[in-house]
Amino acid sequence: MGIKPDHWIRKMALEEKMIEPFVEGQVSKGVISYGLSSYGYDIRVSDEFKVFTNVHNSLVDPKNFDEKSFVEIKAPECIVPPNSFALARTIEYFRIPRSTLTVCLGKSTYARCGIIVNVTPFEPEWEGFVTLEISNTTPIPAKIYANEGIAQVLFFEGDEVCETSYADKKGKYQKQTGITIPRIS
Repeated sequence: MGIKPDHWIRKMALEEKMIEPFVEGQVSKGVISYGLSSYGYDIRVSDEFKVFTNVHNSLVDPKNFDEKSFVEIKAPECIVPPNSFALARTIEYFRIPRSTLTVCLGKSTYARCGIIVNVTPFEPEWEGFVTLEISNTTPIPAKIYANEGIAQVLFFEGDEVCETSYADKKGKYQKQTGITIPRIS
């Protein structure tokens, strides 16, 4: 299994529609960078956010998640409260090839501000908008900029095609279109 370079990502994005919309180079002037990089793709966060709040004194339960735990925001910027988090989604829609697995890591610009982005791997043949978990680990509010870079996706191609893909398993997050809260099958 090896990490894939920019020319492989470009080919898969343009010919196989692996990433839509696809930005062929790095955009960085005056923004947190996004687009194709040497060995990955810097994804953007959309202007849709679900910010965690405890107004209703809810319990965080992954098996029975209460949507009242979030305040929905659609804006060019999102303020994440201290020691809290927000869910968001990418601008890009992904179609991961059967021979490929991705790992997604937060961008250093945000990490250096105490903002951690968590995304689970995109499994072979997973498809959809990526739901992002953005944690503010600081004791002060943190600003997230919509339509700018938030994390980098690294693509790994296996030496062989997997036996069972995410599509084969009929995964519960397949073809998600918006910000998707925890689900139990």
